[in-house]
Formats: sequence, C-alpha cells, structure tokens
Amino acid sequence: MVNWDETLRAMYDFLVEQLDEGVHVIDASGKTVIYNAKMASIESMLVGDVLDKKVQEVFSFPKDGYSTLLYAVQTGATSMYRKQTYYNGKGEVVTTLNKTMPIVQAGEIIGAVEIARDITQIERIQENLRSREENPTTFATLIAKSEVMQAVILEAKRAARTNSSVLIVGETGTGKERFAQSIHQESPRKMGPFLTFNCASLPEDMVESVLFGTMHGAFPGAIDRQGWFEQGEGGTLLLDGLSALPLPLQTKLLRVLEEKTLRRLGDTVDRHVDVRVIATMHEDPLDAVNQGRLRKDLYYRLSVVTLFLPPLREHKEDIAPLTAFFLHRYNDLFGMQVQSVSKEIMHFFMTYPWHGNVRELENMIEGAMNLATDQKELLVSHLPMHVRKRFAELDDVMVRSWPASFSSKVESEKGGAYLHQQLAHYEKAYVLQQLADHDGNVSATARTLGVSRQSLQYRLRKWQVDRS
Repeated sequence: MVNWDETLRAMYDFLVEQLDEGVHVIDASGKTVIYNAKMASIESMLVGDVLDKKVQEVFSFPKDGYSTLLYAVQTGATSMYRKQTYYNGKGEVVTTLNKTMPIVQAGEIIGAVEIARDITQIERIQENLRSREENPTTFATLIAKSEVMQAVILEAKRAARTNSSVLIVGETGTGKERFAQSIHQESPRKMGPFLTFNCASLPEDMVESVLFGTMHGAFPGAIDRQGWFEQGEGGTLLLDGLSALPLPLQTKLLRVLEEKTLRRLGDTVDRHVDVRVIATMHEDPLDAVNQGRLRKDLYYRLSVVTLFLPPLREHKEDIAPLTAFFLHRYNDLFGMQVQSVSKEIMHFFMTYPWHGNVRELENMIEGAMNLATDQKELLVSHLPMHVRKRFAELDDVMVRSWPASFSSKVESEKGGAYLHQQLAHYEKAYVLQQLADHDGNVSATARTLGVSRQSLQYRLRKWQVDRS
C-alpha cells in the first residue's frame, strides 16, 4: 500500500532540488527541515551538516546583523531582496540576496522559508565595472585588421557622435559589449557612467526594481533606491540580451525611451532621465519579433543605428593578430614567455568553425597555456583533448573535401597563387553560384550560406558585383 506522506515528501524534495535558488526552511524552534543542494553550494556546506540542526548552532552573524529566518519566525515579518552577510559553520563569509517569509497555519507561525541567490554574480558585475573604469575599451584597443571589421568600426564611430539608440547584433562571443564600450568612450558621454545590465541575469520580479528603482513601501523591505537608468544619468546603459527582457518591462522600457521619464516601483512621480541606451542581441531581431519575444515597436525604437558583428569564421584575417594579443595577455597573467603558436595550430585555427567566436579563441589559448610549461611555442599537444580530436577530424576533412573542379584548377596553376588566393577564388565562385540559384535574393542566399546579410552585402560590394 502506498504511503502518501512519504510519496508526497519525496516528490516535494525532488521539486526543491530542481530549483536554481537556494531553499532553507526551518520550523518554529529554528531547526532546519528543508535544505536543498543549491543552498548548500551557496553556503559552502554539506546538507547533512545543516539538516535537523538549529540555525544558530551552525551559522553565526555579525553584531549588527541577524538571521532573517529566525526574524521571520519571531516577528512574522517578510524580508524581500535583503542582502545578508554571515558566517557558515567553517567561519567563512557568505553573502546572499534573500526573500524570507514566515509559514503560517491556522493563524500560527509554524516556521519560515528563505529563498536565496548567491550575490557573487552581482559582485562580479561591480568588479567588472571597476575594471572598465580603470581600463576602458576603446576603438583603438579593438583587434580588427580585416576589411569587414574595419567597416563595422567605421559605422560604430559614426554612431558614437550622436545620442541615438544603438542595437548591436552578433553571435555569442563576437565582442558586442566591447563595441558598446568603445562607442561610449568616443561619445560626448564618455565622462558619464557606462553600466551593463544582463536582461537574463535576474528573475522577472527583480528586474523592474533593479532597472527603474524603488520607493519605500513598494513591497516589504523596499527602500528608496535609484535604478540603473537613474544611476546611468549622463552616461550609457547597455542592455545585454534584449529579447530576454520580459514583455511587460519592454513596454515600460519603450515609454522611458520615448518620453525620457520613468516612474520608480511604488512611486507616483515621473522622473526625467538622460541616458543613452545601447542594446545587444545574439539572434536576428526580426526572428525575435516574429516569435513574440521582442516588441516590434521597441525594436524599431532601439534600432535607429544597427551594427551587425560578423562571426569570426567570416573574418579569419583577424585570427593571427587576435592570437598574438591573447598570447601577450596570458604571458602577463601567468608569467610566461610564449612567443607564438605552431604552424599546425594556426592552420587548425584557420579551418576551425569558431561557433564561440573570439571568446572561444581566447579560451582555447588560455587552456593551451595552462598545459604548456617553459616552451616558447604552443604545440598541438597543448590543446585540450576535445580540441585535439577536432583538430584530427578537420585535418582529414580538408584533404577529402575539395570539390573536383577546384582541385583541378589548383593543380593546373603553375606554381602561381598562394593558398589564400585560391580559397578566395573558390569562395567567390561558390557565393555567386548560390546567389544565382536564389535569383539574386541576398537574404535567402545569406541564410543558405549561414552568414549575415550584412556580411554577404560586404562581399558583393568588394567583388563589385552588380546584382541588376
């Protein structure tokens, strides 16, 4: 016969373990009755060291602090988004952002539940802000030698001269935030703050208060606090991953952009704001609009200037200078003296698809330098195992995959063109054939080729192709 009490408890325990937040529940005596693995990870504890023990037996609090769990049991008060710093059972400092509520049954407080988020992410954002202030990214620091990237930089420099909104579109790892910082640093607002908000970094119920600010009494525990728009006064606010912003907040954002005013959560007064907004997306914005994840009117309002950053596989001329830059960076960080990468690695870099773009290149070089010792050159053996496997696969594919017509063309050359010239010849012929197959439709051709429309248009201009 099924024991429903045990079954329900097992189901409840399973559910709690699936949450991304830490969950800590105590009874009226302060004893822990539920403590999930995420909470244990946040507090650097073992579940068994906390479960069935009283809070005050495991954790300690500074003189000017207290346990929000015990406070909820003792007073019945709810604490919303309270930053709490305390010590775990090993004496290590823990800082969390909590929602803590009493559990009431038949008018009696029988316990309390705390839902916690590790505040490390927020502190990392603050550290990044300090780092940007000390070492700001500018157009001069961007590593971009290719014609296609130089064209994007020229567009970005033009955008920097105005206060218009900018939408930067590019795959993950293409450098969207670095371009946003460069625009800010070359704009009349460069003396103002540059703030970045990741639209997917916080739960929906926190985003509005963080972006637009709060007033005392807006919810239990709320205080008068400026949001990021007010904190960015006179500067630039980067909204990273725009389509992740909840639709109701997209409506409020549109109002701020159009009217230059906002209303804090719980307020009755509109406040004027002067901040330039730059937004980024890693997907085609029209796809996000058609799928209902991005308001069409917001897209039109933000895309006054739209920059498309091509993926690294479309400007491989930049791989060599980027590699040299990252070698220099990690030589400084690790105290090493690696001067170059082997010819085999560079050949691999030039044929690898780079789905993670520049960020993937940097991570690969950092990983290789962790495996190198006192060598002056990075070798294939220094690459991570999964990369070495990919290296072997690509090397084999390159030998077998040349089209017969192109192979014949190469063989017929009398010691003539360099490899990159031969590749360029084949690329142009292939692209023009695809364009003809699509009756000159650039958008359809770009989708078939797996490149951005802007990148294809750049190639056609470079080749002086008259589509008429």
